Amino acid sequence: MKRTTIKDVAEAAGVGVATVSRVLSGGSASQETRERVLAVAAHLDYRPSAVGRNLRQQRAGGIGLLVPDLTDTLYGRLAEGVLACARSAGEPVVVGSTGDDPELEAELIGMLLEQSVDRVIAVPSGDAEAWGPAIRAGMTVVFVGEQPQEDEPSDEPLDDLLMLDGLRTPPRPDSAIPAVLADDRSGVRTAVQYLKGLGHRRIAYLGGPGRARRVAAFREAMGTLADEELIVSAGGSRDSAYAAASGLLQSRGDVTALVAGGSALGEAAVLTARELGLRIPGDLSLVMYDDVPWAELCSPPLTVIAQPGQDLGYRAAELVLRSGARRPRSVLLPTELIVRGSCGPRR
Repeated sequence: MKRTTIKDVAEAAGVGVATVSRVLSGGSASQETRERVLAVAAHLDYRPSAVGRNLRQQRAGGIGLLVPDLTDTLYGRLAEGVLACARSAGEPVVVGSTGDDPELEAELIGMLLEQSVDRVIAVPSGDAEAWGPAIRAGMTVVFVGEQPQEDEPSDEPLDDLLMLDGLRTPPRPDSAIPAVLADDRSGVRTAVQYLKGLGHRRIAYLGGPGRARRVAAFREAMGTLADEELIVSAGGSRDSAYAAASGLLQSRGDVTALVAGGSALGEAAVLTARELGLRIPGDLSLVMYDDVPWAELCSPPLTVIAQPGQDLGYRAAELVLRSGARRPRSVLLPTELIVRGSCGPRR
């Protein structure tokens, strides 16, 4: 007979998996919702094995890894880093793809709890509240690459960050989930300073969902030259990125340089420039965040802000494996501006 799962309970109760996890682990929910979920769980004879047996006392081993898209170059490298570290420690890894969807992320968290996986590395899709049931159930969580918005590092200058193992560490409240992050702010700041050095003043920024740290870094680096009309945000799809890039470059002919906040956004900027007959770098200098294989194959090759994808994964696995009585601290890994042919002097 098939065992009832947390997803079965959620569907029968007409709520999300995250809500069921929250109710069963004693989290916040309305009285009506709580009673309905508990009644459905009893009727279906649902036994939350991982939570009921207390993960802290009965550990199954292994690491869960949740990323938005396994086909993405960055997340592929990140996964390789996690796998390499876990392999050296003799730990298996359970990999899941969230599609950057908070609901699917919550469902996968519930599945990991059911499978008694008590250590998870995740590129988070939603806010920190979605991880409440996992934390209360005893799961050790390390974020990698991103942090939910409420856990964003402070706006303190990067020079004031602490040092840990030779790496800068963002100060954080003790209650925050630790994270391994690329130094987005330093990377974007370096790119803007480079473009300014080439004489550019009308510099635009094309961003996507989340990544508030990069947008803040761009505004900070631009200073008095920042123009809010040149800071454009796209949705998560490639079509949205293309629409945002097209709208920006068609409406603002005075833009001489563009910083794209991700590889999909950089791809959209390149395609739009070609369709509009803009020469790179003659008419438009372009810097893209993330060094992906096709960036060097472009004509001209793209200048990029490279982040250490594999190192991000390896360090996250180290943190989640060494966790114990002492909570691990968040770390920042350095980024690098790789100058190629897509930037030139303002003409």
